[in-house]
Amino acid sequence: MTSAVEIRDLFRVYTEDGAGVPALQGLTLSVRAREICVVLGPSGSGKSTLLRILAGHDRPSAGTVRVMGVDVGRLRGRSLARYRSQTLGYAEQHYRRALAEELSARDLIGLQLGLAGASPSERHRRADELLERVGLADRAGAFPAELSGGEQQRIAVCAALAHRPALLVADEPTGELDAATASILYGLIGELAREEGATTIIVSHDPRSAEIADRIVRVRDGRVSEEAARGGDDESIVVGKGGWLRLSEELLHRAGIGGRAAARIEEGAIVVSAAGERVEAEAATETAPVGPAVRGPVVAQLRGVGKRFGTGETARPVFDGVTASLAGGRLYAVTGPSGSGKTTLLHILAGLELPDEGDVVVLGTTVSDLDRSARARFRADTVGLVGQEPGLVPFLSARENVELGLSLRGVGPDEAESRAREALVAVGLGERLDSRVAVLSAGERERVAVARAVAARPAVLLADEPTARLDQANGLAVAALLSRLARETGATVVCATHDPIVMEQADEVLPLATLTAATDPTAAPAPAPAES
Repeated sequence: MTSAVEIRDLFRVYTEDGAGVPALQGLTLSVRAREICVVLGPSGSGKSTLLRILAGHDRPSAGTVRVMGVDVGRLRGRSLARYRSQTLGYAEQHYRRALAEELSARDLIGLQLGLAGASPSERHRRADELLERVGLADRAGAFPAELSGGEQQRIAVCAALAHRPALLVADEPTGELDAATASILYGLIGELAREEGATTIIVSHDPRSAEIADRIVRVRDGRVSEEAARGGDDESIVVGKGGWLRLSEELLHRAGIGGRAAARIEEGAIVVSAAGERVEAEAATETAPVGPAVRGPVVAQLRGVGKRFGTGETARPVFDGVTASLAGGRLYAVTGPSGSGKTTLLHILAGLELPDEGDVVVLGTTVSDLDRSARARFRADTVGLVGQEPGLVPFLSARENVELGLSLRGVGPDEAESRAREALVAVGLGERLDSRVAVLSAGERERVAVARAVAARPAVLLADEPTARLDQANGLAVAALLSRLARETGATVVCATHDPIVMEQADEVLPLATLTAATDPTAAPAPAPAES
């Protein structure tokens, strides 16, 4: 079977303050026609940069990228536009960028087909087919602002598949979906890719993505480090130029290899073993929150809160009768399926949205009674918010972004710098303090947003899927940081999440359905608006 994608010695180096910052460092990869290849790797390993180059949104600093025999790095103008519209299907990580606000879900999915000359009936038939398969048949006429983040994500994937591309690339396509919906979407991508004969490359840190893979490739430090066929028992280790081998940390731990190794030839095989004394694998250590779990006084209350979107016959309830008391010094994980209203609940607590019924009280102030300006002042003094989009200034460094947030809250320059450094180190970005946000990976930008909120030391911190774009290790670090913030400062921390790691660190897990006094169990999940 011929290769559909050939990547050779691919480098991508970004310039920062006159110095080069490498995102890809000699990555080489072949993907066969009709193969589904899942690329796994930690945050900052170069996965998203790889896809952006495949999509023609970024260009190699060195090396070649060929798709169906075409050198993508040399495409310009109309030839690049034709490649993107006919050959490529691209579901990017920041999926909201692909969703025009003035188009309905059906029109968004059929847009690429329309540009290729398909009739309205053909576009609608294809869109309705895909909407049915991702469980959104009843949302065909909804606009992006009326869809939850998870619903928008599914629409973006459908839009990437609708025109039956020869190459489908997807960047963290299930980052903000619950486990059940993520499995459905991965299954859909696998089914459709095989039905249409599309070569598919999915980058992720979610091991569930491997369920649909023909081959799994792991990337680390901008290079392919290992490969394995699905269901294989052995790891296929990549041999780099000069004979370098990159062994996974799991293999090294299992073999007891520490800082030095010995190699010998034995019956035609290379045997690698520990040099000197064998190192015992370290027991997994749990990142435990600091301090005992102590329930402080009630900081925030929701009293019979109801919310709906639309008016008249098109009105759609999000939730009704939500009642909860949230204490200081605790981390709460609000859970529920995609589209159940978790984001809306956070927005109501922050005063970004007003409830249609009920009251929201924070630190004795009925936030729902304040006008827009008063809510903004109250939010600046009291609330830290980590949205689904980081909202950072791209030309400022990570440290400057955090310092800017603190200066807007009246924190002096010296203290702002100290707090920014402390918070960024806590989220594992101590070595990227002065890196411009524009050159950071999506996962690193997410951690900067968390650091910015944590550094403000708010009385209430609201985080919407704060670990959705993070690998397991960084997700655990962020979840533990939020738990420590609650216990050490007495803050109330509320996370809308699907992530079991956050739930494990939480003091209380609050399924949204249990907070609702009056629900219709037969109703379809209601939408939450997208983060603005």
